[in-house]
Amino acid sequence: MINKIIAFSIHNKLIVGLLTLVLIIYGTYSMFHVPLDAVPDITNNQVQVITQAPNLGTEDIEQFITYPVEVAVANLPGVVEIRSVSRFGLSVVTIVFDDEMGTYLPRQLVAEKLNEVKEEIPQGFGEPYMGPITTGLGEIYQYTLRVDSEFKDRYSMSDLRTMQDWIVRRQMAMVPGVVEVNAIGGAVKQYEVAVDPDELKAIGLTIVDVFNALEANNQNTGGAYIEKDHQANYIRGEGLARSLHDVENISIKTVSGIPILIRDVAKVQYGKAVRYGALTQDGEEVVGGLVMMLKGANSNEVIVDVKKRMAEIQKSLPEGIRIETLLDRSDLIGRTTYTVAKNLIEGALIVIFVLVVLLGSLRGGLITASIIPLSLFFAFILMRHFNVWANLMSLGAIDFGIIVDGAVIVVEGTVHQIEQRIKKSKKKVDSEEMDHLAEEAADSVMNSAFFGQLIILIVFTPILFLEGVEGKMFRPMAYTFGFAVFGAIILSLTYVPAVSALFLKPYQGDNPGWFARLEAKLQKGSEWILTGVYRMYQPALVKALSLRKTVLIVAVVLFGASVFVFQRMGAEFMPQLDEGDIAFHAILKPGSSLKEMIATTTTIEKILKEQFPEIKKVVSRIGVAEVPTDPMPFDFSDIFVIMAPKSEWVTTDSKDELIEMMKSAVEVVPGVNYEFTQPIEMRFNELLEGVREDIAIKIYGEDIYVLAEKAEEVGKIIAGTPGVADMRVEATTGLPQMTVKYNRYKLAQYGLNVEDLNTVVQSAFAGGKAGVIFEGEKRFDLVVRLDEKHRKSIDDLKNLYVNLPNGNQLPLKEVADIIYQPGPMQISRDNTNRRVYVGINVRGRDIKSLVNEISQKLDNQLVLPSGYYLRYGGAFQNLERATNRLKMVVPLALGLIFVLLYFALNSIPQAIMIYMAVPLAAIGGVFSLWARGMPFSISAGVGFIVLFGVAVLNGLVLISRFNLLKKRGVSNLKERILTGAKERVRPVLLTATAAIMGFLPMAISASAGAEVQRPLATVVIGGLITATVLTLLVVPVLYYIIEKRKMKQDELKRKKLSVNPAIVLLFAILSIFQFSDLKAQETGSKTVFSLDSAISIGLYNNGNIRVAKTNIEAEQQGRKASFNPGKTDGSVQWG
Repeated sequence: MINKIIAFSIHNKLIVGLLTLVLIIYGTYSMFHVPLDAVPDITNNQVQVITQAPNLGTEDIEQFITYPVEVAVANLPGVVEIRSVSRFGLSVVTIVFDDEMGTYLPRQLVAEKLNEVKEEIPQGFGEPYMGPITTGLGEIYQYTLRVDSEFKDRYSMSDLRTMQDWIVRRQMAMVPGVVEVNAIGGAVKQYEVAVDPDELKAIGLTIVDVFNALEANNQNTGGAYIEKDHQANYIRGEGLARSLHDVENISIKTVSGIPILIRDVAKVQYGKAVRYGALTQDGEEVVGGLVMMLKGANSNEVIVDVKKRMAEIQKSLPEGIRIETLLDRSDLIGRTTYTVAKNLIEGALIVIFVLVVLLGSLRGGLITASIIPLSLFFAFILMRHFNVWANLMSLGAIDFGIIVDGAVIVVEGTVHQIEQRIKKSKKKVDSEEMDHLAEEAADSVMNSAFFGQLIILIVFTPILFLEGVEGKMFRPMAYTFGFAVFGAIILSLTYVPAVSALFLKPYQGDNPGWFARLEAKLQKGSEWILTGVYRMYQPALVKALSLRKTVLIVAVVLFGASVFVFQRMGAEFMPQLDEGDIAFHAILKPGSSLKEMIATTTTIEKILKEQFPEIKKVVSRIGVAEVPTDPMPFDFSDIFVIMAPKSEWVTTDSKDELIEMMKSAVEVVPGVNYEFTQPIEMRFNELLEGVREDIAIKIYGEDIYVLAEKAEEVGKIIAGTPGVADMRVEATTGLPQMTVKYNRYKLAQYGLNVEDLNTVVQSAFAGGKAGVIFEGEKRFDLVVRLDEKHRKSIDDLKNLYVNLPNGNQLPLKEVADIIYQPGPMQISRDNTNRRVYVGINVRGRDIKSLVNEISQKLDNQLVLPSGYYLRYGGAFQNLERATNRLKMVVPLALGLIFVLLYFALNSIPQAIMIYMAVPLAAIGGVFSLWARGMPFSISAGVGFIVLFGVAVLNGLVLISRFNLLKKRGVSNLKERILTGAKERVRPVLLTATAAIMGFLPMAISASAGAEVQRPLATVVIGGLITATVLTLLVVPVLYYIIEKRKMKQDELKRKKLSVNPAIVLLFAILSIFQFSDLKAQETGSKTVFSLDSAISIGLYNNGNIRVAKTNIEAEQQGRKASFNPGKTDGSVQWG
């Protein structure tokens, strides 16, 4: 079948050319329409259920909201994990579904359950809703509204927040791919009725009376219509308050004919909602927003559309207000895309140079090199069809040296065939003979080329079985590489033979042109290089064949040494991707206020801006945004440091050093702890594990106070461990609370109930929403609460008056004990179990060895109560899961390689022989990681999988040549090995050197994103170096041992058989006298070693047998022709 495809392609070059043109056009189109991002989106398939109940404590939130939601969704199909966070006034439940469930089915299932849950949650305790349909990479664009210096006094923070909510956010609607614009910072405008409790007491009113009056006097109604004069006149009752003046004149009640108005007991003013978050930038408070992208949308296209819309919105903003970009994902996309493009272009140029030099043919090198863009076009077409994103991982790990391996073997075989033809005859090669030479060359090498590339293609299959984060990281790479190799296989069968037959025709004229002279010089240079290589290689090979045991012992010792080094090598999940920008957490003592944190972050921002000129902006996010997808308390702040390009840094060139210097600079701020990380990495960690740090030591149990105590104990035990850069014990207790404990006996005595008293407390301090005030299309809450001076201390709460059924009043302290009592800050749960964690960020050490040391310390020093247990999460959990998966995937890859080798050679001993390239390659992979000081990572593990597939190709090329020489009658074993090695040293060097050089730019790159590629490229380069060198020595030695043993076994079999000498003599005499076309010169050059050798020589020189063989070949060609549509031709006629 393969031979027919090759023959068809060579004889129908026009069809092949047209199909190639279609590939180029459609591939170019696909390249510009493939979804593009910086890194793969590793977020799991999750749905967030958010409930805001500003007046409920942490334990109440857990009992009344979080737990019912968890129980309701626990048995939904496809649920993998349930996490939750309960804080004062907020519940966030994260339900993780299986990826196969898709995006919208899980949301539909959760929505159905929420309808049931809403009935279980008491009225007024909040209503659960689902978070936006986005992922960890969803925050693609962040901005702030800044006021020019000359307009500072004109706009308040409330004005800026109103512009954000009613101008920017509204105009961002309908932007394709934008699912949410999440506002943060500023003050939400309200119409506030600030009640004076003294005035209320003097008149005998309560705040509830004010609330009821406002609610009853702020509404519109309709009265259908009246028909008059053939028209329908609609009736509309106008009772909505439109201004502060309208609110002031609402009557509460009438006393002795005198109305008591709102203005008599309260001040009506523009107020602001209770704030649960803030945003600061460069030392001052600002208002901003986060543009969140729809899951699955093309981030590059969405960002372009967002920027266009922002430019239009800027024109509609009031004078002196400007939109300033904080974080723009396109910057990271641009940096990583530049890294990928740079590495691919450099790798392609190096590969082309290697091909041209070692092939000794400029045309051959360019033909082989043309496979690079064509296979990439093929990959882009399939990427677009299968929705595989273009990013650092999917494109960054492509090695064109590996992709062109098949084409290299075909072109090299054609060049070699032409050289042999020119040596035999000086007759000019015409087109027909060139087609025959190309077909013969392709047929002779395509078996090893095809199976070699098929092995490379198949070896990527196990990567598709990786799970979780590692699966999302590396599956795109496997798909893209597989698509490109698949395209290269097709092109090697069709395009390469056709173009080789067309363009590799040798020049045999008397007056060679400059191109012919250039190729002649290249050929001489290539021969000089290969001759030099073979002069070094031949003595080494001869020596290896004579010292076979020594060679094998050295190989085994090297492999044993690599295993020893590998076992002592550290491990990490993934190398840290340098995002360019820096993020860190500022952590105050539990229970700190919003004002305290704002003062702290502005101080930190000023210090950083003053001391580090390479910092462009410093932005801090405190608490929660309008949509609280990230539940943070006031004592916790995310600080983003937006850096200038590294070329503009002046303080230091090292990011690690810069972080240490920044840490030292901000340590002057008292009472603050810090954890340094990166923006996207932080968000991924939080969404995947519910923690922000690299390693999470999770303690599970029932009592939150016992959990908090044990977490503090863990923190003390592991403090100071080498590699622990930042450590944080999750704050779960210590929330300052003023607790109102009702005395039920006194409530009964005075005829009061808890619900009425709770309503009074809530309205007085949190504020009760009594209606809505419209300003055109804008709408603002009308809120009733005590004025600010009566909301300062616990005494204001104690002295809050409540009405008795008899009309009298008494202070709240008479019916309740009001005390300071610390409560739980936060209750976190994993799969319905309470837990607390100790988070660690790692620097200067691999994760595996650090966790091992921490585990030993905790096993020896930590004692947990019965029913409490400890687990490790974060990147270490990912590493463990991925390592266990690799233990299944790597043997599967090795098994597939062996099966394909067997199918290629039909010999188990020879398949095992070539299989030895795998441990030989592993030697170089391990030592190259060790030499560069890199720990083992999942990136390196994938590199080993790729390496094992590529390493066997050289052994396959060698063994295939040895077998071909054996078929041609070269029976002297050493002669066969030396001849085969000499003939195949060029393709072996070509494939290995091209693959090594293709990965070289990735291995030494320092651009953005190169950290992830570096271990993979290092493993492949180091492994291919040792695999190539040792394969050229060890495989021939193994081949010699196995073939020698086989020959001995054959000799023993022959001795057992009784052979009549008279028959052998008669056969020899008949062979001499019967066949006149005996080629004595050929037999003379061959030495007869055995009966098999004599028979094979006799058969080869027997004229009748050769004639019969020629007839058979002619018959086969006739059958081929019956399937051949014939050559394509074309002509053009003018006039």
